[in-house]
Amino acid sequence: MTTLVTGGAGFIGSRLAMALRQRGEQVVVLDNFNDYYDPALKRQNAAYFDGDPGAVVIEGDVRDAALVERIVQEHRIERIAHLAAMAGVRSSVEQAALYYEVNVMGSLHLMEAARKHGVRQFVQASTSSVYGKTQQIPFIETDTADRPLAPYPASKRAAEVLAHSYHHLFGLNVTCLRFFNVYGPQGRPDMMPLKVIRAIYEDQPITLFNGGDLKRDWTYIDDIVNGVVAALDRPLGYEIINLGCGAPISMTEFVDFIEQLSGKKARRINKPAPLSEPPITYCDNSRARRLLGFAPTIPVREGLTRTWEWYNNLHKL
Repeated sequence: MTTLVTGGAGFIGSRLAMALRQRGEQVVVLDNFNDYYDPALKRQNAAYFDGDPGAVVIEGDVRDAALVERIVQEHRIERIAHLAAMAGVRSSVEQAALYYEVNVMGSLHLMEAARKHGVRQFVQASTSSVYGKTQQIPFIETDTADRPLAPYPASKRAAEVLAHSYHHLFGLNVTCLRFFNVYGPQGRPDMMPLKVIRAIYEDQPITLFNGGDLKRDWTYIDDIVNGVVAALDRPLGYEIINLGCGAPISMTEFVDFIEQLSGKKARRINKPAPLSEPPITYCDNSRARRLLGFAPTIPVREGLTRTWEWYNNLHKL
């Protein structure tokens, strides 16, 4: 069994590829090592597979249709975990064309290769951001999710819709997983958990939108990886499934707890939330529990404690 993991040198992708290797499965990692955040961090992740005969790391871009098809054909890919994307809600506001090129056209190239070469399961990483400023709380998959607040979630929703057409026309099994606020050790430096930890560590100011009233449903990396592996193992036709903890907290509570862990006070700056930011993300994960056996085990306080301890050990606070 060989699985292609796109974005496989990133935070979630590399942990997924590691988990698959630990199960004894063959993996092909495809990543373009772009500079959205420090590429050296992705190189470090990819280095985990150095000398591993069961893992192949390919530097390339999902926008390269010929490369994508060659990988799927030559490596006899049976499953695809498509995690490669231009990420970041606020960053997408001024770069809509780039986000659509990567997130929609890249997905199209992978689905086309998958249907041509008999890939039996295609897992598409999506985002809780597709729900926008919905009145349906907690977020549930039956929501139309047709009012995204920025190009990033709009592009991810478009990829979900495209996936349905490939299932309808060609019978491709596609599971779209809507991730909720993934965090943990070795996480992305542009995400709020590490930004807050780093700011407190360096005594730098922290911007909290709307006085810290925004609530987010933080989901620990190990729980997310377990959910993706379960989705790879279970072809379901076409499904959209939320993958999140289901326990949102305010950013004020979030920063308060990191202050407790660090023994230091944060320098907080209050600013109005950008138009791209919803007031809350809140996962109804009942479908994931039913279809995937998903059962998140790491509550946010435990996850933040683990993340703080990792950062503390790394920087010798």
